[in-house]
Amino acid sequence: MLDTLVVQLSKPQVWLGLALTALTAYALYRFGRMLLRSLAAHVNRRLMMVLKWVWLLTCTVGWLAVATHVAYLPSVPFLFELGQDIVGGFRNSAGQAVVILALALIAWNLIGSLAGRIVAEEEFNRRSVRIQTLKGVVESSLKAVVVIIGLIAGLQTLGVNATSLLAGVSVLGLAVGFGAQSLIKDVFTGFFILLEDQYGVGDVITVNTGLLSGNVERLNLRVTALRALDGTVHIIPNGQILTVSVSSKDWSRVVATVNVTYAANINDALRVLEAVSNEIYADPDWSGFFLEAPEMQGVTQLAPDSVTLRALFKVQPKSQYAIGREFNRRIKIAMDQAAIEIPFPQRSINFGGTPIEIKITREDLGRDPRETQDRTHTPVKPSTTRDPEDDET
Repeated sequence: MLDTLVVQLSKPQVWLGLALTALTAYALYRFGRMLLRSLAAHVNRRLMMVLKWVWLLTCTVGWLAVATHVAYLPSVPFLFELGQDIVGGFRNSAGQAVVILALALIAWNLIGSLAGRIVAEEEFNRRSVRIQTLKGVVESSLKAVVVIIGLIAGLQTLGVNATSLLAGVSVLGLAVGFGAQSLIKDVFTGFFILLEDQYGVGDVITVNTGLLSGNVERLNLRVTALRALDGTVHIIPNGQILTVSVSSKDWSRVVATVNVTYAANINDALRVLEAVSNEIYADPDWSGFFLEAPEMQGVTQLAPDSVTLRALFKVQPKSQYAIGREFNRRIKIAMDQAAIEIPFPQRSINFGGTPIEIKITREDLGRDPRETQDRTHTPVKPSTTRDPEDDET
C-alpha cells in the first residue's frame, strides 16, 4: 500500500484533487458551523459542544475517505468504499448545490475578513479617505460577484440552462434599461466620483448648494450616505448630486471675525485680534493644526450696528471647527479684558423730533469678568470634528 501511495502522490493531478477536496471539506465544515451557531440559542450548551465535535469528526473522516478515493488506494477497504459513495453523492444536483453554497459562503467571509484587515491611517488625509472609500466599494462589488456566480452555478446544477437564462436576462435588461436610466446615471456618477477623488468616506461635504450637509459615512457606486449634525443619515443617489462643496479637501480655513461697536477704539481692537490669533498659533495644543501663520485682514465691513474685524487661519482639514470655537472663546475674554465692547441690540425711536434711545442690558452680577477669566486654558476638552451646519465662527 505504501508503494502505491508513493506512486500516486507523484502525480500532479492527485495533489490537485486533494487540494480541491480539502477546500470543499473546509467549506462544508464552515457551513455546518454557521448552521450550528444559528441553533445555539435553542440547544443545550453541552449538546452544542458534542454536535460541534461530531461535525468536525464527520468532515475529517469524509475528507480522508474522499482523499483515499482520489489517490486510488483500494487496499484501504472502508475508507475507499466510503469515498466512492461520497463522491457519487456529490455528483448529484443536491450535493453540488450544497458544495456551491458552502464555497460561496467561504468566499463571502474571506472577502469580509480581507477587507477588515485593510485599516486606514488614523490621521485624516486624502490617502486615508481613498482607502476607506475604495475598501467599501471593492468589498461590496466582490460580494455581488460572488452572489451572481453562486446563483448561476447553482441554477446550472439544478438543470437550468444558464446560457439561455443569461440571454433572456439580457433581453429583459434591455427592455428595463429604458426605465432604469436614473440607476445607470447613479452608477456612472459614482464611478467618476471615485475616479476623480471628488470626496470620500470621512469628508465633510455640502450637497446641492447647502440643501444637505454632513460627514460622508458611506459611499458606493450608487449612493452617498451623509451623517448630519443631529445624527440623521441622508441617503443621496449619486445621480442627483449636481454640486458638492467639500470642507475637508487638502486644507481648510477659519474665518475669524469679531464685531465691535462704533464707539470702540479700532486700533486697540485690531491689536487684540492680532494678539489672540498669534496666541492660538503659538499654543502647543493648537499649533499642530496650523499650516501657515494667521493672516490679519483688518476692518472688512462697516455694518449698521457694528464694525467687523477679520483674520484668516489656514489649518488642517476638519480642524477649522474646533479652532473656530477656541477663537470665539478667547476673543470674547480678550475683548472684555481690554474693555472693548462687542455690540448688543440697540435701537433709536423718534417721537415727534425727539429721539428716544433704547438699549438691552443685562443685570450686573457684582463682579468683573475680566478678573476671573483665563483665556489661555479652555475649561472643556476641544473636539476636532464638526459638521458644516455649525460652521459659523
